[in-house]
Parts: sequence; C-alpha cells; structure tokens
Amino acid sequence: MRKAALHNLGCKVNAYETDSMRQMLEQAGYEIVPFDAMADVYVINTCSVTNVADRKSRQMLHRAKKKNPNSVVVAAGCYVQTSKEQAQVDPAIDILIGNNKKHELPKLLERFFQSHTPESEKDFCSSVADIGKEREYEELSISRTGEHTRAFLKVQDGCNQFCSYCIIPYARGRVRSRKMPEVIREVKTLAEKGYRELVLTGIHLSSYGVDLQPEDGGETVGLLDLIRSVHETEGIDRIRLGSLEPGIVTEEFAEALSELPKVCPHFHLSLQSGCDATLKRMNRKYTCAEYRESCRLLRKYFAHPAITTDVIVGFPGETEEEFELTREFLKQINFFEIHIFKYSLRKGTRAAELKPQVPEEIKGQRSDSLFEELSVMNREYLNWHLGRELEVLMEEEVSFGGKKYFLGHTREYVKAAVLLPEGEIHRLENRLVKGKAVSMLKEHVLLLEAGELHC
Repeated sequence: MRKAALHNLGCKVNAYETDSMRQMLEQAGYEIVPFDAMADVYVINTCSVTNVADRKSRQMLHRAKKKNPNSVVVAAGCYVQTSKEQAQVDPAIDILIGNNKKHELPKLLERFFQSHTPESEKDFCSSVADIGKEREYEELSISRTGEHTRAFLKVQDGCNQFCSYCIIPYARGRVRSRKMPEVIREVKTLAEKGYRELVLTGIHLSSYGVDLQPEDGGETVGLLDLIRSVHETEGIDRIRLGSLEPGIVTEEFAEALSELPKVCPHFHLSLQSGCDATLKRMNRKYTCAEYRESCRLLRKYFAHPAITTDVIVGFPGETEEEFELTREFLKQINFFEIHIFKYSLRKGTRAAELKPQVPEEIKGQRSDSLFEELSVMNREYLNWHLGRELEVLMEEEVSFGGKKYFLGHTREYVKAAVLLPEGEIHRLENRLVKGKAVSMLKEHVLLLEAGELHC
C-alpha cells in the first residue's frame, strides 16, 4: 500500500477540493498520512492569489521533495494554472494538475507509476486545463471533512468579474455552476454522516446558476433556488453562506432568506474599499451607496445579523483622503468582522500597471489604523449578545484558566462556551445548546449559561 500526504493552501474552495482528492486516493487504495511524514506521494493544492501565495506554493513543493527525494510530488490547482511554464521546469514537481482536472489524480498517478521507477529520470505527467475554454463544472464530491459538525460544500467555480487586482479569473476560468441535483445528493450524504451545518461556497457564489440552462423547458435557477432546495433536506439544521457580492442582496433576496429559518444571520459581503473612486479603479461593480443599501436590507429582515467584509488598503493610487473615506464608511456600516489586507502587487493583473503604487510603510500604517477601529466594532457586537438567549452548535472541548468548557458557534458565528462541571463527562460535540450569554469568558468568547439541551 502506497502512502500519500496532502497539503492545502488558500481558500475554502481549495480545502474542499483537497478533501475530495484525499477521498479519491483512499478509494484508490492509498494510506493517507500527515504531510510531515514519509510518503510515496505528496499532493500540494496550490494557491496563486498573490505573489506571496505563489512563493509559498513553491516552498511547500520543494519541502515535500526534500522530505523524500524518491517521492512523487504533485502540484495541483491555481499556481499550476497561472505559472505552468515555471512549474514545468521545476525539478521538485513530477505531476502537474490544473483546475478542472483534479478528478484525474488517481489516473495520473497510476500512469506515472507504470512508466517510471524511483531511480529513473522523472518526466512531467501533466493535465492542465485551457481554463479559458472550460465550460463544464468539474464534478468533485466529499462524504466527510476534517470537521465533525460543519461541512463546506462547493457549488460553483470560476469568476466573470475581472477585478483589476485579481488573478483568479485567469486561474479558475469563467463561471461554472454545479447542477442542483448533484448538490442535493451530496447534501443528503453529509446529513446522513451527521453534519448539522453546511457552508455553501464557491469562487463567486453570487453568480451560481448564470451558466445553467433550463431543463425540460423549466425556469432558470439561481442561488436563492439552491438555498431553498438545501433548506428542504432533513438533518441539516443550519445553512451558512460563503462570500456574497452586495448586488445580490435585493429586497426580494433578503426577505426570502429571512423566511428560511435554517439560514444563519451571518453574511460576508465583499467591500474592498469604502471610496467610490477606488472601487472604480478596482473594477468593482457597485458604489458605496449600493453597498450601504444591501446592509440596510439585511438588517431590515434579520435581527442584528453579523455582517463581515474584506478591505484592501494601499491599493494603487489610494490617497490619504480616499483612505479616510474608507475608514469612515466602515464605521458607518459597523461590521462584526473585517478581514484587512495590504494590497499585494500581482503580476498579470491590470492593477500591477497602475501608478502610483503605495509604499509598504503607508500600507502598514493604514492597516494598523483599521485594526484599531475593528477592535471597537467587534467588542460592541459581542456585548450586544450579553443577557440574550443564544443557540450554539458545540464543536470541541477546550480549557480556559484550568477549567474545562465546551466551545461552539452561534448562528451569527460568534464563539460561545459552556462550563463543564468537574468530575462529569459531557459529550456535547455536534449538539445544539440553548442558553443565556452571561459574560465574556475571554476575548471573543461568550460564556453561556446552559439551559435547554437539544440533540
């Protein structure tokens, strides 16, 4: 039995695909071992979102070959897609697998082992898609994940937006949606395995369905139709959505979601900048006013939803005045969480040619400034929950200050914990617990006074 180790870099979509490749190898008879162990095969699912991600991908590939020079090193995913020529001459890599070709992993390995021996010179075994011509969704699936309560479910790939800073459309191709019957089949499998929460994810989730043709003369389907179908599946208690574009949040969309009790009031709306001039240079497809309206609609139909976002500071040409507009906009919206990124020049994108590029020192100052604002917003949002009854899906046992607690997340994705009495054994994993939030146990964690227990 050959041993295989896998390592994932990048986003939740990558993580899903890595889980799928792991299960493919298991079904093909491989023993899966930790990545730092000796293995016959190392699979690195790479990332290419920034130049730094490219470098990390190369480092992991070289680390694997150094661990076992006679191993077969597989480079899969976005770095392969955007840097094929460089990857082909990298002596650490034996097999290249681009996006939309990951289902070929077992076949490529079999072909490689049949034609090579550990002592022979290893030629490349390549399966890289012409991503610009791909129109079909690559059907991958999982029946379990590394988590025991929550499963990420990929339903869409590719992006048609072409934001000026982003390489992803060139790495992932155009929008491709998974057919709804295939999604629901996997949802049922995960429900049967005991997963109570699903996170629907994709490269550009809001565009789900735009490429699907109506079947049998029926109507076209979109993300809302998919959510409704998942909602009908027995065994799933929570549906969480991946990153959304603000334009999808119309009155109809927000109202419809609010009528589906399994949908969690936790929404990640991509922002990137709170300045219209910067948004235009980024080639984002909305204005600050439109973004604000989307947040207003979510708060109209959901009671105190958790709204989170991404912000890029130091985008080319961002002046101090433009940055201040962003800072004020963030305070007006009052987010629960903000993922703050310093702009990273990415070769191959239009933004790499924009002038002037903002110095790294200024990017750091602006990032630090926003982190201070975020700390205030985050504390205000958590304090709002004190004294209120919350529902928590329990995930793991933890220790704080020498005491044992069970920790999980609320529907808003706020961390909360229940104290475990000494001498008693509690198996609360994957159970829903309701109780009142009585205090802050530690930073970012609420203490729950357990009440009614739901299994």
